[in-house]
Amino acid sequence: MEFFSVLAQRHSIRAYAPRPLEEGKLLQILEAVRSAPSAGNLQAYDIVVVTEPTKKEALSRAALGQEFVAQAPVVLVFFANPERNAWRYGRRGEELYALQDATIAATYAMLSATALGLGSVWVGAFRDEEVRQVVGAPLHARPIALLPLGYPGERPSATLRRSLEDLVHWNEW
Repeated sequence: MEFFSVLAQRHSIRAYAPRPLEEGKLLQILEAVRSAPSAGNLQAYDIVVVTEPTKKEALSRAALGQEFVAQAPVVLVFFANPERNAWRYGRRGEELYALQDATIAATYAMLSATALGLGSVWVGAFRDEEVRQVVGAPLHARPIALLPLGYPGERPSATLRRSLEDLVHWNEW
């Protein structure tokens, strides 16, 4: 799929077809994520791939009852791992760069999923400690996003976006 076509076709999918996700496609997505840029190439993030139904149900509860999380065949849980870059970047690395690394990685996963004909949605509303407990993550790992993946069970229409004139400022605000 051509890149700008991927951008145009990406929509937040909150319903998934009862069809398993092929391991090959999942591995393609994870390889794409691995190629994402990161501060100092330290890759200060980790991903937990959740396929077990009871864990997906628990993630759904941790995500404030968003049932589509459990419906997807796979949920990727992205964590910022500040221990990976604190030694080089100190507090800024811990508080900002690790977060940026994890969000860039999750974005690569979303766009890769779209390119493969899959759907996803960025889930940021969840209780951090519950997410950590469900997947057994250490305390220093900060959950950033849940990304349910699967074949779309819906075709949402495009949402309105701000105009460039409202969004972009040239040379100053």
